[in-house]
Amino acid sequence: MLAALIVIGAATWAAITLKIPDWARWTLAGIAIGVAACLILAVLIGPAARRLAGERHPLTDAERRQMTVNERVEAVNAARHTLIQAATGLVVIGGVVFTVQSLWYTVQTLETSREAQVLAEQGQITDRYTKAVEQLGSSKLDVRLGGIYALERLAQDSPRDHQTIYDVLAAFVREHDPAPSVKELPRHPTTDIQAALTVIGRRAHSRDTRVIDLSGARIRGAKLEGANLHRVNLRGANLAEVNLTGADLSGANLVEAHLSYAYLADTNLSNAGLDLAYLSNANLRGANLHGAGLAGANLRRANLDRANLRDAHIGGIFVATRRGGSMVSADLRHADLIGADLRGANLSPSDLRGANLMHANLRGATLTSANLSGADLRDANLMQADLDSANLSGANLTDVDLREANLSGANLEDVQGMTPEEISKVAIIDDNTKLYFG
Repeated sequence: MLAALIVIGAATWAAITLKIPDWARWTLAGIAIGVAACLILAVLIGPAARRLAGERHPLTDAERRQMTVNERVEAVNAARHTLIQAATGLVVIGGVVFTVQSLWYTVQTLETSREAQVLAEQGQITDRYTKAVEQLGSSKLDVRLGGIYALERLAQDSPRDHQTIYDVLAAFVREHDPAPSVKELPRHPTTDIQAALTVIGRRAHSRDTRVIDLSGARIRGAKLEGANLHRVNLRGANLAEVNLTGADLSGANLVEAHLSYAYLADTNLSNAGLDLAYLSNANLRGANLHGAGLAGANLRRANLDRANLRDAHIGGIFVATRRGGSMVSADLRHADLIGADLRGANLSPSDLRGANLMHANLRGATLTSANLSGADLRDANLMQADLDSANLSGANLTDVDLREANLSGANLEDVQGMTPEEISKVAIIDDNTKLYFG
């Protein structure tokens, strides 16, 4: 027993204190556990078993001589049976110990292999990224295109590098578009710029950790139909004649962007910032401008047929200047707003002279001091709209719903389609309302 205890103590001490490989440490631990198990079994089948049977002391020689032959044979057989059971128990315990050791070693091997594989993959990704970026700087177009598409594939394979890759592509666009000194921009971007924009437009924006920066980019005539440009920064960008039909520009920053003659039909511009944007002659047919900021935007001759402008802010803004400040109103002269949803929109004090607002829904809209002279408002819904001091001279009010509309101080001279009596019955007027007809 003493020898067993010495072996257990020595193996345990060596496993804990010595600087040896893990397999040797676990082997020593297994030996210690195995010897301890043997010692426990010896105690159990020896002294412990006798004590439990009621024997407090071993049999004396005299007691053994008194045993019959049958009793001695039974005792030998019982001892043999006990030894066989003990040996079986030791084998089972040893098997369990070494099975656990084998499983642990397998787990450690797999973990080491996995870490090595991850390191190898990261090394490959780094090599691919470095090579792709080098390709972007090539003087050959086909090499640059290869670098752009290689970066796109890399962003798909390595989500952790997604943001860095698209920041690089955005920087490529900004740095390789025509310089500000170039007055006359080409009708379309170069092939590599268009490729980079296309790749940016089909990224998985849910992986973005910050805004893609394309501010100030000069990409006239780019083709970005259906592009995903959610929350992209395009502030001050030149997007004249760009095709963004069906694109997602929700939440995008388009403040002061140049979008004249741009194709924006069915485009999602909800909550986008379009303040001071130049949208002259842009096609916004069916576009979603819900909650968009259009303060000071130039929408002259823009097509807003069936556009959703609900809760959009199209009214004036205060612009600071060296001489103080001035109110800038949205330019909507001759704009096509047929059937537009403008419920609750702020159109004060916009210029809507000659605009076509047939079938438009302006219920609850704010149009104070707006200039609607000559506007076509046939069948428009102006119920509860605020038209305080608005200029409606010469406007066509045929079948217009003016119930509870505020026309205090409004100019309704020479309007068509309604008589002064019809207007005064449904709308709110005061002594300053001009209801003279020629």
